[in-house]
Formats: sequence, C-alpha cells, structure tokens
Amino acid sequence: MSDINNPDTHEHDKTYENEQSMVSIPLRDYDRLKDQVANQGKYVTDPGLISVIDKIEELVRALRKHIHRQY
Repeated sequence: MSDINNPDTHEHDKTYENEQSMVSIPLRDYDRLKDQVANQGKYVTDPGLISVIDKIEELVRALRKHIHRQY
C-alpha cells in the first residue's frame, strides 16, 4: 500500500532515479556567461565569504602569537 505521491516513501524517491542531471543552454548564453565570469576577475565578492575569510585571518593572527620557533 505505498502511495507514490507521499514524499516520505521509498517509492516516491525511486521516481527521481531516471532524471537527467544535465542542463542545456544555448551557445549564445554560454558565451555571455563565460565573458561575464572572465570580466569579474578572480575576486571574492560574497559578503558572507568575506566575513569568514576575515575571521580566519583574525584567528591565524591570534595563533601566531603562541608560536615559539626554536632554531
């Protein structure tokens, strides 16, 4: 008595098995996206990612204070 429309069943999960994971876009759109990425450069612009990088930098600075190298 499995209901294929019930999202909590294994039968419902099996309905997704044959779906394709590829997406097709026209070459014109692909070239436009490729040029857009090339023009952006290789800079981080996401504010969330920038804050994570800043926090990592802060933690590294704090760790460096506790490094004692002996040569």
